[in-house]
Amino acid sequence: MSIQSQSNPITISHLNDMKTRGEKIVCLTAYDATFSAIESLNGVEVILVGDSLGMILQGHDSTLPVTMEDIIYHLANVKRTNRGSLIMADMPFMSYASEEQTLENAASLMRAGANCVKLEGTAWIGKSTELLAERGIPVCAHMGLTPQSVNRIGGYIVQGRDPNKAEELIQEAKLLENSGASILLLECVPRELAKTICESVEIPVIGIGAGPDVDGQIMVIYDLIGITQMEKAPKFVKNFLLENNSIESAIDGYVKAVKEKTFPGAEHSFE
Repeated sequence: MSIQSQSNPITISHLNDMKTRGEKIVCLTAYDATFSAIESLNGVEVILVGDSLGMILQGHDSTLPVTMEDIIYHLANVKRTNRGSLIMADMPFMSYASEEQTLENAASLMRAGANCVKLEGTAWIGKSTELLAERGIPVCAHMGLTPQSVNRIGGYIVQGRDPNKAEELIQEAKLLENSGASILLLECVPRELAKTICESVEIPVIGIGAGPDVDGQIMVIYDLIGITQMEKAPKFVKNFLLENNSIESAIDGYVKAVKEKTFPGAEHSFE
């Protein structure tokens, strides 16, 4: 298991080494100082300050209303108590619509404490990815189900089940790697497709609803402890608090389950 601290923080190089040796990467969202401290002290390698805060914390019905100011505020809180995790920050809806916006907003996130920025999209974010990578800003390319595009794709549905779409996602993953992406995040894609993409690129592939065969897993912290306003939790969610007696032990249980490859199971994956 990786050992992290303020003096030995997780970097992109660490994640690449973990992929090489087959050690699973553990990721979680955090939006405040309390969860940031608990997660980073319990072996979470990557903390995502996600635009999911729009639904989880602000009560919106999508991530679209989240602003740069929102992300920066929560990012600063997470940064203050982080103990060595790599901090990834979402670039919210329409914050990378032009080259100027992309560079300015990504720079703002890095100044606020991010170690990596996350963009949603496929081939069309290739240029933005290249621009940022050229300037030393690590990029996570978020593919598959991309919540910022929910109005275009028709809802929160599994992506890549059609063979043509699956092949398109494979090729776009390679394109984004060649454009300079440091990480791929796959959301809600069939297990076999996620495995193929993971084997087709050299950079780490993180999954949520993408099965157990990728390089790492991510969950929303509130889902992990069973706090949700949804009538039914998504298939890929597991409430780790049910089998643990504290939030800290639930996070520890999640870390161990990912490392030991017992989560996600078949019941959390799409075929």
